[in-house]
Amino acid sequence: MDNYDDLMDFFMDLGNGHTALGIALVVVVVFICIVALVSIVISIVLAVSYSKYNRKPNSADLTGEETARKILDENGLDYIKVKTVGSLVFGNSYSHHFKKVRLRRRTKNKKSIAALAMGAQKSALAVLDKEGDPDMRKRVVLDPIIILGPFAFIPLILIGVLLDVLIFNSQGWVMIALVFIAVLFYLLSFILSILMLKTEKKAQERSYELLRKSSMVTEEEITEIKKLFRLYNIQYINDMILSALELVYYILRIVISVSGNGSISDAKN
Repeated sequence: MDNYDDLMDFFMDLGNGHTALGIALVVVVVFICIVALVSIVISIVLAVSYSKYNRKPNSADLTGEETARKILDENGLDYIKVKTVGSLVFGNSYSHHFKKVRLRRRTKNKKSIAALAMGAQKSALAVLDKEGDPDMRKRVVLDPIIILGPFAFIPLILIGVLLDVLIFNSQGWVMIALVFIAVLFYLLSFILSILMLKTEKKAQERSYELLRKSSMVTEEEITEIKKLFRLYNIQYINDMILSALELVYYILRIVISVSGNGSISDAKN
């Protein structure tokens, strides 16, 4: 009985006088930890799968660069350049504003199934852009933000920890401002994740059509490429869930602070 009372007191303190809010906060934190662990597992599986398909030669005997160049040229996009990305920060991508398809060095120069898949899919984004796809138009508007994508390689959970440290060591309006910044950050992350998933999936489907049309792929390779893309999609969905949970977490922090007429740092304690 004493343990139960102690537990209820803990939840009440955490919720700034509201037991239900304290319980909700703990539940959300638990889910965030679970999803963060799942994200690590997905990243490992994706890395292993990518390495596997990047060692397997494609039947067209084309590098990622040659694949991208062929698709771009065949679709009237000869003005789009194919550039090498040498850093670990920036990944395979397409930029509307810079008129470039960027491919990692190991993707651009390899004649593998993974290189064929990445070269085709990123070029398919350029094709969707040219055709005026509505989701792609929205993505282009947000492109300046997506260019800051290197930060997406920092796990969202670590950004959350950093924000918590800043909030914990702040007071008054500074603290409230930081929480609202956190809410906006994770809301933006959630919206971008949805938009990225929609356009990436469309580009994946379009890349199958483009590869078949140019006779650059076998049906067996299409099946393998789909398996690789499925892992990328799962990662996008996992990021969406993590962003949504972090968003709920910070909203709860605001509610706890306002409802208890106390500070956000009290909710943290």
